[in-house]
Amino acid sequence: MGQSLVQNYIHIVFSTKYRQPLIHPPIEQELHAYLGGICNRLECQSIIVGGYTDHIHILCKLSKKIALMKLVEEVKSHSSKWIKTKGDDYRNFYWQDGYGAFSVNPSEVDVVINYIANQHQHHSKKTFKGEYIAFLEKYQVEYDERYVWD
Repeated sequence: MGQSLVQNYIHIVFSTKYRQPLIHPPIEQELHAYLGGICNRLECQSIIVGGYTDHIHILCKLSKKIALMKLVEEVKSHSSKWIKTKGDDYRNFYWQDGYGAFSVNPSEVDVVINYIANQHQHHSKKTFKGEYIAFLEKYQVEYDERYVWD
C-alpha cells in the first residue's frame, strides 16, 4: 500500500481530580474550545468537546501520527496549565490521572455528538460515576471499581 489511511473516531472521558465541580460558566465554554484547539493542533480533528462541572468529553478523529496516550497527556497537561492562568479559583486545578477512551463507529458519531452536547441535561438525572460505569459496561471494559476513582 502506498498510503496510510485512517479514520478512528475516539470518545475520550476524564474528570477533574477527586471529581471536584470546578468547571462552570464562563470558563466552561472557553475550556472546551481550548481542549478542541489542542486536539486540532495535534492533527486530531476535534468534532465536539463538552462535559459537566467535574468532567470532560472529547470526540475527535485520532491522527495516524500520534498515540492515544500522548494525545490525552498533551490535552490534560496543556489545559491544566492554561486554566491555572484564569484566576485564583483555579490555582489548584488538576485532572485525574486516568481516562477512558472508546472507539466510535462512524454510523454512531451523530449519537455521540448529541450525547456530548446535552451533558448538562443528562447530568440532572445521572452522576458522572454512573455515566462512566455505564460506558465501561457498554464497551465491555474489564475494571476493578476500587481503582477506577483514585
